[in-house]
Amino acid sequence: MPLPRLFRSIALAAFSSLLISACSTQSTQIAPRDDSPYLTQAQAQARAARVSDVRYQMNMQLDGSERFSNQTTISFQLTDTERPLTLDISQAHIQRLEINGHLLYPNYNGHYLTLNPKLLQTGSNLINISFSRHHSTNGEGLHRFVDPVDGKVYLYSHFEPAAAQQMFAVFDQPDIKASYQLTVQAPADWQVISAMRESRIEQRDGQRIWHFPASPKLSPYNFSLHAGPYHVWQDDRGPYPMRLFARQSVASQVTPDDWFRYTAAGLDFFERYFRVKYPFQKYDQVLVPEFLYGAMENAAAITFSESRFLYNAKMTQAQQQQLAGVIMHEMAHQWFGDLVTMKWWNGLWLNESFASFMGTLATAHATEFDDTWRRFYASGKQQAYIKDSLVTTHPIEVPVASTANAFDNIDAITYSKGASVLKQLRHLLGNEVFRQGVSDYLHTFAWQNATLDDFINSLSRAAGRDLSQWTKAWLYTAGVNHLQADFQCHNGSISSFTLTQSAATTGQSILREQKVQIALLQQDGQQLSITKVLPVTYQGASTTVTPLLGERCPDLVYPNYDDWGFVKVALDKRSFTTARQQLARVEDPLLRAMLWQSLWDSVMSGHLPLNDYLDTVFINLPQERDYTLTGQILQTLHTSKQWLEQMAPLHTDYRDKAIRALAQMSLRLTMEHTAAPDLQRRWFNAYVDFARDMASMNHLAELLAGHSRLQGITLDQDSRWHIVQQLNRYDYPASKQLLQQEAAKDPSDSGRKAALAAMVSRPEAAIKRDWLNRILHEGAPFPEQRIAMTYLYPAEQQHLSAASAEERLEVLPALDKKQSPVFMRSYAPQLIPAACNHASVNRLQQTIKDNPRLSVTTMRPLQERLQEDRRCVMISENITY
Repeated sequence: MPLPRLFRSIALAAFSSLLISACSTQSTQIAPRDDSPYLTQAQAQARAARVSDVRYQMNMQLDGSERFSNQTTISFQLTDTERPLTLDISQAHIQRLEINGHLLYPNYNGHYLTLNPKLLQTGSNLINISFSRHHSTNGEGLHRFVDPVDGKVYLYSHFEPAAAQQMFAVFDQPDIKASYQLTVQAPADWQVISAMRESRIEQRDGQRIWHFPASPKLSPYNFSLHAGPYHVWQDDRGPYPMRLFARQSVASQVTPDDWFRYTAAGLDFFERYFRVKYPFQKYDQVLVPEFLYGAMENAAAITFSESRFLYNAKMTQAQQQQLAGVIMHEMAHQWFGDLVTMKWWNGLWLNESFASFMGTLATAHATEFDDTWRRFYASGKQQAYIKDSLVTTHPIEVPVASTANAFDNIDAITYSKGASVLKQLRHLLGNEVFRQGVSDYLHTFAWQNATLDDFINSLSRAAGRDLSQWTKAWLYTAGVNHLQADFQCHNGSISSFTLTQSAATTGQSILREQKVQIALLQQDGQQLSITKVLPVTYQGASTTVTPLLGERCPDLVYPNYDDWGFVKVALDKRSFTTARQQLARVEDPLLRAMLWQSLWDSVMSGHLPLNDYLDTVFINLPQERDYTLTGQILQTLHTSKQWLEQMAPLHTDYRDKAIRALAQMSLRLTMEHTAAPDLQRRWFNAYVDFARDMASMNHLAELLAGHSRLQGITLDQDSRWHIVQQLNRYDYPASKQLLQQEAAKDPSDSGRKAALAAMVSRPEAAIKRDWLNRILHEGAPFPEQRIAMTYLYPAEQQHLSAASAEERLEVLPALDKKQSPVFMRSYAPQLIPAACNHASVNRLQQTIKDNPRLSVTTMRPLQERLQEDRRCVMISENITY
């Protein structure tokens, strides 16, 4: 990058001679970096072996414009000067570089600086670097957002996995922990938030200068900086000051009491559970726009996605529970992730699995949501089962070659299977043994980096048993096993009882050990009641359960009662028949949920026709009063609707009748549940989603216009956009005008994005072509591209999707090479075409065959799309009338 003339001529000649001499000292043991922005694990290990005691002092100038300035001083210890050292800094305009007092021209390729060993010293080193850079707009680095309502500018950082280099010069890897001291010049009306609470603020020339003390030792991705005219709430009910920040234009949508109540409860729970004090001095939480993920555990300054946690109406039970759960998840990371950090990105699963497990445990014990584990089963765990049953399944613990691959395996296996495995390990070891092992781990490795072996060894010592076989079976192998109860009865009593375990249909053929509970149920009048629950540890292909011999012959057996194990249950023939006929009579809501799931699994595997499942739904679901379970079944109905819409022109009459029946059932149950507002809202949202026949859409239009009303239902802005989007998706008469009218009423950021989603979902070829061009040729900001990718080709618009299907597949290799992983993680799952027919299956097969060198980020969604397309074809062929 160009440098000021002040020192360019002074340093250029000296730098050239030093560079030549440095080349001869290049080590042959580790391959030098190849000018890419990514760092391999081997390169990271080599750098971490040389560099220690790192301290960053940053002086930043933020004015709200598209660029920011940074002057960073980096001090560190170096073990040797035998070869060059790299320092990460991305796409910066470097204005000054000084190494140990030597001013020089930087050896910079746009991704990292190569530091000449002749200018470095064994022992202490000091680097000063001044630069400016554009803010990012894709959710990484130091992201800039302009509020469309009032024009105010907001900044926030996101550094995981290796994007701290987009804000400052850094050794950007988790095992080079450092302290960070920050000074920020910003407009007078801005707040500035970081890992530490500011020590003082001074006024200068209409600006404010924020001074922050040095932080404890953190990995770069755990540090953060957020700035802007944020509205701030503060609560000091606990031992640590708590603050909450949000944009001014959305502040009315925030319920700070909920945030502070769950935060205070969580801090108390975790301190007691871990027996380790909260590691930081304050607890800040920041709601930010255009966030790539749900939330991020920056040390003491956690960020949350506005789109997930801001609502225009009172939060429902599910929304409150989600808020509490995510607060707890990110809070668990403050200990497990920030205080103790993985050495490399292969350990990211343990961070996320542990936080998912502990976040759920904390929500269940420290909040009002005593059904938290049922919600975990219905949502996250089902996603894990699905992911672990795909051809792309992978072990929980996998190698990560470079920072480019850090997020290759961040999915439901990482989060929810990992959490489920930790949950069943806790049952296997015992609650107190597990807790003691975790506490010992946190005490031993505080402010350090640790590995999976360190964690498992802590649990092993607490349990007094070797966990190496458990680790191998559960963490280093892929796939979900199946479990079935096989039993015989004689004279009304059980004469034989065996648990039969089968290997995964995808992944690796391994039979695992785990502890489960067997429940026996008996029909008793109008109820299907539990008569016996027995804990059993099973392993291998067959485990005989002798304690059940002589028990009364059951009408239904469920071999994973209370969801202790991570295993897919296949009901025996007798239990399957009972479940289909008696679902609504099962008293236990979690068991009822698991039986529903067994029926749905049978649809997914091809053993139960979709139409038979829907018949079961129409008979049993209207009797369901449990909010969480209703949501679980509705998810299967949304998938059913998507399949039926993809199957056209096959089953067109059945599709229309079935989806119309779903809409009518949802409307009827909306009207019946006026005494249960949350359940009523859940059914109303389902009604909007299922409304595609003219009568239902006419009714939605009348509701939108205020010409019709439903008792108990108030159309807040979110609901209005939901209806507008549905009407536009199915090209209801005058729906485009309704969209324009709603957009005029709601100019907010969420309103603009909702309007875009409605527009691109319209069944108009010109709109599809325009937005596909913008996506392929970067003709729109990335946040808008993400929305367009999601809504561009709804399932029923197969003819419009077909028009560009070949093109979307043909450009995959070029996009895969050109675009960032952030882009491809949105493009590949959303825009790889599938049409639920044999021609589509063949086309996807050929694309995979023709492009064997696609990155994991792109190849996996392609393979999964093929498997899903095959499943849709199978389900279509199984439908009987």
